[in-house]
Amino acid sequence: MRIVSGLYDSYDDARTVVKALENAGISSDQISIVSRKDGKEKVEGQGNDAAEGAGAGAGIGAVAGGAGGLLAGLGMLAIPGVGPVVAAGWLAATAAGAVAGAVVGGAAGGIVGALIASGVPEKDAHMYAEGVRRGGSVVTAKVEDDKIVTAQTVLNNSRAVDLEDRRARYSAEGWSRFDEAAEPYTPDQIAAERGRYGIDPRA
Repeated sequence: MRIVSGLYDSYDDARTVVKALENAGISSDQISIVSRKDGKEKVEGQGNDAAEGAGAGAGIGAVAGGAGGLLAGLGMLAIPGVGPVVAAGWLAATAAGAVAGAVVGGAAGGIVGALIASGVPEKDAHMYAEGVRRGGSVVTAKVEDDKIVTAQTVLNNSRAVDLEDRRARYSAEGWSRFDEAAEPYTPDQIAAERGRYGIDPRA
């Protein structure tokens, strides 16, 4: 299996990609989404605050979802350096184990370790983690060889972040890698970050 992945400034864009992958025949249990929510937002049209109850715990708490497929299994997780996220799929489960102290492929713990262990290049894993920290969403899928072109086409037709362009922007500010000891972004910081890229702060 190979890994395809994308970073999205908007949760709605990430959700659309998840559904498109499922519609293209990629099994839901091979797809994962991790999305930074600020606690004021509602998930899948439900009345639950996404961040409520996430605290500092490693476990994934259930969120009542209104969608089918992968998105029906969204739960809450607190990731060091990122803060509260809503997540579903194998990456979320791996990251939860890493947060709880499990060793992930000898790499760093948390979300970066989970991404590296799944086959994402280290430099990209740090970008995905930092992107989520700043309010974004990452979608990853484990794809059989005969589905690679299909999955890549879905991602190519999506509104994914250009990683190289975003890496250059972060680097210009002095950023070099994700730091799980850093303070998570506040809702105001997330809104400001989204505003830099013309994204609705509520997206």
